[in-house]
Amino acid sequence: MSCRSLADRIDALLPQTQCTKCGYDGCRPYADAIAQGAAPINRCPPGGDDGIAALASLLQTPALPLDLARGEPGPLLVARIDESHCIGCTLCIQACPVDAIVGANKHMHTVLADWCTGCDLCVAPCPVDCIQMIPAGRAWSAQDAAVSRQRHRNHQARVERLAADNTRLMAPEAPAQALPEAAAGDAHSEDRKRSAIESALARARARRNPTQP
Repeated sequence: MSCRSLADRIDALLPQTQCTKCGYDGCRPYADAIAQGAAPINRCPPGGDDGIAALASLLQTPALPLDLARGEPGPLLVARIDESHCIGCTLCIQACPVDAIVGANKHMHTVLADWCTGCDLCVAPCPVDCIQMIPAGRAWSAQDAAVSRQRHRNHQARVERLAADNTRLMAPEAPAQALPEAAAGDAHSEDRKRSAIESALARARARRNPTQP
């Protein structure tokens, strides 16, 4: 089994909440690290003991106790914005890994509860502490995980595209390239031709319109 296909199978077992509690920037980087033997299987609080057991079975390795230093497992929570206090700073929008928060600069923001993964990454950046995590009242499903994986991919692609656009816009203009020697010679020759033609035309005009004595 190749490392890449193993990472795919590990990623399929992770909850796709993209919470980064494992120490990696999302579920896929964590899956890559496990596949490469660079990370243990017990760093995912949202996956809990069931997630660890599934990974242990896949990898044919003993299950480990959940690393509680990464966070406590628990029921699904979703973010809620107190819209009366929201100042529209967009920091929560930038922090959301699945684009579950909508709004515009200096306008009220709101959370799309069905899209929210409960990662709580939006809470800390809020300068007015108007975001709370509340019980979702439902369990996180395999369908939720599949949809969240794709939303995270779309989010990452958009972020990378915007970064590339900004880099291109901020790049200094390339200096004008010097003409190759042959091209410079051709340009000089064309200048001589143009000058000769202009002189001939001037002489012709002078002959047609001689200066009156």
